[in-house]
Amino acid sequence: MNNHFFDLIEHTNRSVFLTGKAGTGKTTFLNDFVKKTRKKHIVVAPTGIAAINAGGVTIHSMFGLPLRTFLPTTERIDESIGNNIADLMPHFKYRKDKLKLLREVEVLIIDEVSMLRADVLDMMDFSLRFIRRNTQRFGGVQMLFIGDLYQLPPVVRDEHILKMYYQSPFFFDSLAIKDIPLLTIELTKVYRQSDEGFLAILNAIRDGDVDNIDFEHLNERYDPGFNAGEDSYVYLCSHNKMADEINQEKLKEIKVDGSTYEAKLFGEFKENQFPNEQFLELKVGAQIMFIRNDISPEKRYFNGKLGEIVGLDESEIRVVLDGSEKEITVKREVWEQKKYFLDTDKNIKEEVLGSFEQFPIKLAWAVTIHKSQGLTFDKVIIDAGKSFTAGQVYVALSRCRTLEGIVLKSKITPEVIFKDNRILQFQGSTFANDNVEAILNQEKYDYSIKKVLRTLDSRWFLHEVEKWNKLSMATKSIDNAKSNQLYLQLKHETTQLGKIFEKLEKILFQKVSNFIIEKEEWTEIETKSKGAVNFFFMAVKDKIFNPLKEFYAEIKGAKGLKQYNDELRDWLEDIEEYLNSLKDIYLLETRLLDEKNDKEVSMVIAKVPSQVLTFQLFEQGKTIAEVAFERGLVKETVIGHLAKFAEQGLLDISRVITTDKIKAFENEFYKNPHETLSEWKAALPNEFEFNEIRILINHYNFKKQK
Repeated sequence: MNNHFFDLIEHTNRSVFLTGKAGTGKTTFLNDFVKKTRKKHIVVAPTGIAAINAGGVTIHSMFGLPLRTFLPTTERIDESIGNNIADLMPHFKYRKDKLKLLREVEVLIIDEVSMLRADVLDMMDFSLRFIRRNTQRFGGVQMLFIGDLYQLPPVVRDEHILKMYYQSPFFFDSLAIKDIPLLTIELTKVYRQSDEGFLAILNAIRDGDVDNIDFEHLNERYDPGFNAGEDSYVYLCSHNKMADEINQEKLKEIKVDGSTYEAKLFGEFKENQFPNEQFLELKVGAQIMFIRNDISPEKRYFNGKLGEIVGLDESEIRVVLDGSEKEITVKREVWEQKKYFLDTDKNIKEEVLGSFEQFPIKLAWAVTIHKSQGLTFDKVIIDAGKSFTAGQVYVALSRCRTLEGIVLKSKITPEVIFKDNRILQFQGSTFANDNVEAILNQEKYDYSIKKVLRTLDSRWFLHEVEKWNKLSMATKSIDNAKSNQLYLQLKHETTQLGKIFEKLEKILFQKVSNFIIEKEEWTEIETKSKGAVNFFFMAVKDKIFNPLKEFYAEIKGAKGLKQYNDELRDWLEDIEEYLNSLKDIYLLETRLLDEKNDKEVSMVIAKVPSQVLTFQLFEQGKTIAEVAFERGLVKETVIGHLAKFAEQGLLDISRVITTDKIKAFENEFYKNPHETLSEWKAALPNEFEFNEIRILINHYNFKKQK
């Protein structure tokens, strides 16, 4: 990873568009960034397949956006045309867990941004500002856009409607982007091609620079009657139908019996986001392509590598890779459908909603341009006819490592080369490769200190002390003398901490100013910051958190104090989160809390796991719908929690599933058990839901083990 580019995103709040020609390693940068960053982040993408490949979720599922065109106006809009601002607002009624998640995000990563429409990005901006209660663009969230605008453009059905408010459908013409100092960073080293002549042709096509495209040299690859014969070529097509027809025709030509492999589906996985065929039909002798990189240490194949099937078994497939005589064994792999959630320490984590298990290969005599994005081939056949849209000629040609590996079924002419001055102008005006170091040196110190101070700021404690005191005075069952004494103590401590923080803020800002003009060493700022973090940690822990925790311990079981104790507990948990945030505070690369203090942290207010809270409410007699409403969860999540207790034989399944269904399942379970959820679903009556089947499997597996 280019360290300067990483540091720019990690150590400033600058929003960045990370781009680069095909084969420059944008996906590698994304994967490395999410592993290395300390910032709370989520990854989204405009389409389901792009989201699965990027290890994220779709924009529409994360933000619950309407599918119709958005027009950024308060004027009444005909509903058949699109949504206005008023139409958009009802879509922002998110569940409590999603609200908390989006309020914690520090950097939002959007992959394959070339396909993101300007109006969709503006809807995301409205959503983030609304739920984060922050009028800054994107609610103050740092944005990282990744993609290549010269590849596949946004899909726009009603461009004439968008034109009423947007100069173009590209993300950079959204109203939100125009208000932020976005930087374009370009990865320039091409890893896919090394032939300078071929690269020069590709770059000229990408830029729409017709005068500098060597059409004569390029069209030497024109061979309309070409027959691949036994060679491993991939036919790049403009449409799915064409690719499917070629693949099926070639498969039929192989006169041997084939095998069909059904994907194993678990949990929730949307059909339109399946990363491969649900029913994969294969034969020995078929030309296949890998659709994933090999995750084993041997790295035997990569996304786009061709091969030929030489053996088919139930659990594995034997393949000889193109250009090799060595046989390798391929097993099924798992793709996951995820959602993001906050854990008890307010860290953003991923929860797997469902998975899709299938062999990471597909028939590959032909593949669409759209699905070839990100792939690398050695030999391709391209028919760049009139059906090709803007960007497709570049995507198609740039899939191949060499010009010699390309066969053209139709000539490349100036008519299929598109130049988009809007992209050139946007990237030219925001290009920042040459300024990254200067921007970093200018902004990272100020940003890092502000982040430390934002985490340290304890002035909100005083408001909570006053709120708690009012509650104490209004609660009859409380020992007022004791609570008042604690109130006076806490008020004094929080007031003093507030004053200390304000002095510290002035001192640190002054020190950073002195450092920038070389009047002070950075080590002095580090020392001061370390001292401040350790002081606040011990002061809050010993003088606020512990006394309040002791008071809570005395009254937590008292009768008639449930609401009072709930509010006090919430406040204690907020202070606990504050202390935990000081454990994770860094000044640039330096951790500020001493290890000895970290070891002393003992948060004794036990957090009840989410599934336990669900089960407790269910055991109190509440229905699934009532539990879902009270906990701010969807019905499927509640059932998923209950399934965990069915695993232990603790769930009364008759409260969740009808007697008829239980009998039908029990009969199948003992007579004809199945391996996967999809096999169970196929074997049972249609009215069975996946979550019900999961509960029943867990329940009866427990009974079987007893």
